[in-house]
Amino acid sequence: MYYSIREVATILDVAPSLLRFWEKEFDMIKPYKNKKGDRYFTKKDLEVIRTIYYLTKEKGYTLQGAKDALKTDFVKEATKADMISTLKNIKTFLLEIKSEL
Repeated sequence: MYYSIREVATILDVAPSLLRFWEKEFDMIKPYKNKKGDRYFTKKDLEVIRTIYYLTKEKGYTLQGAKDALKTDFVKEATKADMISTLKNIKTFLLEIKSEL
């Protein structure tokens, strides 16, 4: 399954231009491009982008710091990013339940 750049931008609540910038900066992001040049991201690309978002936007890493962290232990950083995302979703769900009570 492929995600368009707009879908990925919506999922992460960022601008598509940021995704294009990260694509140039991080070798790990390799979207499929059709003849028109439209980018389509795989689940693996989405996982990498979500991890980069976590490192740069939530943890405050510089781009170089994020690159170094991903090279050192991508699986560890991806797991942390996934866990944080899951916890945020749970928190949102619980707050919705609380407001309905």
